[in-house]
Amino acid sequence: MRIGKVYLIGAGPGDPGLLTIYGKACLEKADVVLYDHLANPALLDYAPSQAERIYVGRCGRGAYRPQEEIHRLLIQKVQEGKQVVRLKGGDPFVFGRGGEEAEMLAEQSVPFEIVPGVTSAVAVPAYAGIPVTHRTLASTVTFVTGHEDPSKGGTVLEWPRLATVDGTLVFLMGAKNLPTIVHRLMEEGKSGDTPIALIQWGTYPKQRTVVGMLSDIVAKAEVANIQPPTIIVIGQVVQLREHMNWFESRPLFGARILVTRARSQAFELSRLLLAYGGEPVECPTIEFLPPDNWKSADDAIGHLDTFQWLVLTSVNGVQHFMRRLWHLGRDARSLHGMRVCCIGPRTAEELEKFGVQADVVPSKFQAEGILEVMKKAGVAGQRVLIARAAQAREILPEELRRLGAEVQVVSVYQTVIPQAAVDAIVGRLRSQEIEIITFASSSTVRNFVELFGGMKELKKNLQHTIIGCIGPITAETARELGLQVDVVAGQNTIPALVEALVEYRQRQTRATVSS
Repeated sequence: MRIGKVYLIGAGPGDPGLLTIYGKACLEKADVVLYDHLANPALLDYAPSQAERIYVGRCGRGAYRPQEEIHRLLIQKVQEGKQVVRLKGGDPFVFGRGGEEAEMLAEQSVPFEIVPGVTSAVAVPAYAGIPVTHRTLASTVTFVTGHEDPSKGGTVLEWPRLATVDGTLVFLMGAKNLPTIVHRLMEEGKSGDTPIALIQWGTYPKQRTVVGMLSDIVAKAEVANIQPPTIIVIGQVVQLREHMNWFESRPLFGARILVTRARSQAFELSRLLLAYGGEPVECPTIEFLPPDNWKSADDAIGHLDTFQWLVLTSVNGVQHFMRRLWHLGRDARSLHGMRVCCIGPRTAEELEKFGVQADVVPSKFQAEGILEVMKKAGVAGQRVLIARAAQAREILPEELRRLGAEVQVVSVYQTVIPQAAVDAIVGRLRSQEIEIITFASSSTVRNFVELFGGMKELKKNLQHTIIGCIGPITAETARELGLQVDVVAGQNTIPALVEALVEYRQRQTRATVSS
């Protein structure tokens, strides 16, 4: 029987990029993942799709699953021969009860490993622009629990000593006990003008920071409605935030942005939005499937030597065409002697993954650009194969035929509308939680409108929402359907779309400041 093992992994404070390389490797081979409330659910995507995922965090409005039950689950899964990942927020040994779990596993002679994580005690202040130590301001840092075990029957914190610390105090899990923490420190002599920062949901796009002094921070926290999870930082280093606030100063910070791309393609856009400080909300309105019938595509692939040109109009077209080529026992060598035209650089990059370089990439990343370059190349009397989606604009084959080319169009994939959490998204649109909606193709626009009940229903919820489109064709489709388009990328690429959104929001910010 396969021998099971437990990996106690620190998930970091929230930003998925702060997971360690070894932690990711352990997740990738997991059979079971037990994860906490503070472990970013996005990390579960690293686990195999068939892996069992068990939430062991908060139940209801505040109660946590009993630690004994977590211990029982760990033992049970290991005895089944499973590779078990216990994913804990921050570092498992910094106020995370990882020590108790490791102790139990050792007592039960269960094989285990500890995979340290980036602790929120250091990372969260850093994301708020606050170093916990500084050569001239703080030579020491003290980590303190803000929520002691109630079974102790009293506090074991040495408040007189904490009040006299010259360095930095960092309290974890202390939001609810903030009045007590402040009162005890000032009661023991800590000056009321000592700088303090409260950082809620640190390292997430929804991070919020409130800065004040011990004497006024409780009132400020009430006004700002600061809730857990919150890190409390006390000391002179808090003053450095004014100059070092890098995370919350990013151009898209705080903006919730709806990503309507297919789930398989949303990663690139979501990653770039996160890099600029945005919070992507994925709502796929399109899914890519094989065509209903491969006959025409297979016939064309069987006679590739009769074509002089292959035209690929999307990344999806490349993927589905090349995979079908492989399925039929062929590979890149079958394209020998053909000239290949890709609609844009991203499509050409995808083709290169299959060992083929595009001969032609137009400067305009749309059908009109392809027509321009192929007209110059001279296609009269030549056979052109276009591999594309089942539903697409007819301008390209029609115009190539007018230029004298013999054109064959084959469908290598089709798009369908997937199921989506429509009610939840509508609720967020209605409450103006979604600031921006992005569209990366005409199909995503049409599907979005259909999915959400047509324009009559949508108009009531999009009055204050910014619409961003990847290029003029997508923008034209959106306008035809009745959407107000605010941002159009200069090039038909995902990076260009994100850059256009950044420029638009920066203009808005400047206009607000100047007014």
